[in-house]
Amino acid sequence: MGLSTHVLDTMHGGPAAGMEVALYTTDGEAATLVKRFTLNSDGRSDGPLYDNNSLKVGTYRLVFDVAGYFKALGVKLPEPNFLNKVSLDFGVAHTDQHYHVPLLVSPWSYSTYRGS
Repeated sequence: MGLSTHVLDTMHGGPAAGMEVALYTTDGEAATLVKRFTLNSDGRSDGPLYDNNSLKVGTYRLVFDVAGYFKALGVKLPEPNFLNKVSLDFGVAHTDQHYHVPLLVSPWSYSTYRGS
């Protein structure tokens, strides 16, 4: 349980290994950085972002460095590129449940959902 994320690169058909991500807690417009991390070879963090004991009811933000990831792979992006950083704001209402926030991303599109 707790909070986790997973990023799939839909342009190349695999995990977004090496993408930089930042996790924040939010309160209205204010955001407090909790941690920065790099996705592993499976496109995931190396452990839960929060385990079920430390996850609190509230609002959070994950910021994914999409442009940096694709540029590092040598993808030729226009300047300015269409997507730079993808920011996902979400709420946690039930700390006894697992919150998984997957991101499917290309240089031109993204989608997310509450996963399991």
